[in-house]
Amino acid sequence: MSRVAITTLGCKINQFESAAMTEALAKEGYELVPFSETADVYIINSCTVTAKTDAESRRLIRRGNRLNPDARIVVTGCYAQMAGEDLLKIPGVNLILGNSEKRSITDFLRDLGDEPKAVVSDIAREKSTEGFQLETFAEHTRAFLQVQNGCDARCAYCIVPYARGASRSVAPREALDAISSFAAKGFQEVVLTGIHLGAYGLDLTPPTNLLFLLEEADAVAAVPRLRVGSVEPTEIPPEFVEFLAGSRTVCPHLHIPLQSGSDGVLDRMNRGYTTALFRELVASLVAAVPDICLGADVIAGFPTETDAEFSEACDFIASLPLAYLHVFPYSARPGTPAATMTPQISPAVVRDRAAALRKISEKKMAEYCLRFVGRELQVLVQKENESGLSRNYLTVRLLEGKAEYNTEVPVLITEARGGELFGKVVAAES
Repeated sequence: MSRVAITTLGCKINQFESAAMTEALAKEGYELVPFSETADVYIINSCTVTAKTDAESRRLIRRGNRLNPDARIVVTGCYAQMAGEDLLKIPGVNLILGNSEKRSITDFLRDLGDEPKAVVSDIAREKSTEGFQLETFAEHTRAFLQVQNGCDARCAYCIVPYARGASRSVAPREALDAISSFAAKGFQEVVLTGIHLGAYGLDLTPPTNLLFLLEEADAVAAVPRLRVGSVEPTEIPPEFVEFLAGSRTVCPHLHIPLQSGSDGVLDRMNRGYTTALFRELVASLVAAVPDICLGADVIAGFPTETDAEFSEACDFIASLPLAYLHVFPYSARPGTPAATMTPQISPAVVRDRAAALRKISEKKMAEYCLRFVGRELQVLVQKENESGLSRNYLTVRLLEGKAEYNTEVPVLITEARGGELFGKVVAAES
């Protein structure tokens, strides 16, 4: 069983964990092939955010069976965590692994037998997490480090706390050692990830927080660039903003879930903050770090959202100094309070609202990019002499000059187009 194919549904954490599984399998000598090819084992890293993603996982199981009727089908991820026994009844499925078990994927493949089985621990009992460490993810310049897992929030639309368990954090020393290890291997950037990253450290003894971890990492500057994943608006205190303004290594980029720009909808979502708090937070970040790249998640068509509330939300979002939006069309997830709210918004209206929000996002990204024309940005080169990523999370295409792979170089921005920047490498003085 040397040929293995992995496909992934859902969030960035799931994508990250699939990449970590891929890396582990490659180190064990497995041949990784695309999911569209014939393989001995097909692994579906599933999502269960909506009923549609459940159905998509089942479709992928059937696809694997069609590609090779003799292959073994392994299902892991959040759908496997929530409905393992149901999935095991699907013809062709050999193994169900919960979210905790996926980190031992190579051990399970070595012992993969003919008898179908489910290995899904009670994730609600999990009190700690080891975190995945990933050395390669799409390119070889940035390392990803999962320092937190699970979630204690109870947003009305979300099943994640039940699929991922309570918030659990990697010990600071372990996280800092991992950052240093990545730096020693030549990585120029480490991205800290988590399901509910802003809750980092609250479960540890003694308790700590994300700011402490960042301060410790910044003090030693083991790696040139640190990037923070998504952080909730209620988990960015003034001292965090002050730290970000003076940090040597933490990139000026934050992704802050908003979900709605209407106070009424936020309340029904059980988000625990108001638009006024969000506006004040964003204003403080921009005042402290003028060129900071701020992104936000927004749900389009949440149940009960009226036309007036959606219009209110669009006006609010348009008024904020954001650089981009991640827009999620609402789709009901059975088992969540939102799935039983009435009225549910029609799919056509959800699509229209999502399209309107994406237009706002495109306009904001275009405006944000334009401010850098004529200026220099430090760019981490991901494709030699071709492109890289700025500290404030913008893709920069290199039109002129030499730039070695995995180096950070100054680039004079000459043009902004299509959400990307274009420029020429500034030659070092002789």
